[in-house]
Amino acid sequence: MLEKYHSDKSLQINRIYTKNISFESPQAPQIFQAPWDPQVTLNLGTSSTHLIDKMYEVILRVTVITNLAKNIVFLCEVEQAGVFSIEETEKNKIAHSLGSRCPNLLFPYARECIANLIWHSTFPPLHLEPVNFDTLFMGYLQKSKHTEHTPDT
Repeated sequence: MLEKYHSDKSLQINRIYTKNISFESPQAPQIFQAPWDPQVTLNLGTSSTHLIDKMYEVILRVTVITNLAKNIVFLCEVEQAGVFSIEETEKNKIAHSLGSRCPNLLFPYARECIANLIWHSTFPPLHLEPVNFDTLFMGYLQKSKHTEHTPDT
């Protein structure tokens, strides 16, 4: 019965940290007078580096670009990183941890950092919805398989 509640030890967090932060508001302070009906673009990216043994650094890059008409209100980019120990031996399970499980753990930290940057810049709050990194990772795998089997023209 206890085996059912055994926690997953195949992925361990060694450290989570902010690697890079950038916030730009090129139209401030004039933009504060404009009516607030923004268009928000969210871009996500991940990268990973094998450090030593079973340790990896994973970086989640979250970029938020907010526009009013054709003017950039603000551009906010956060690189949230972590060092993880992955006990898996199968390459596909390691890839899944690096491409989905680790970014899923990093995203709440990046989201909080972005929310704080926006709040401290006195713009209205922006709530970033949770992201399904499993779906994104599966889409990446499908795209990779498709490009592997497509001959160059």
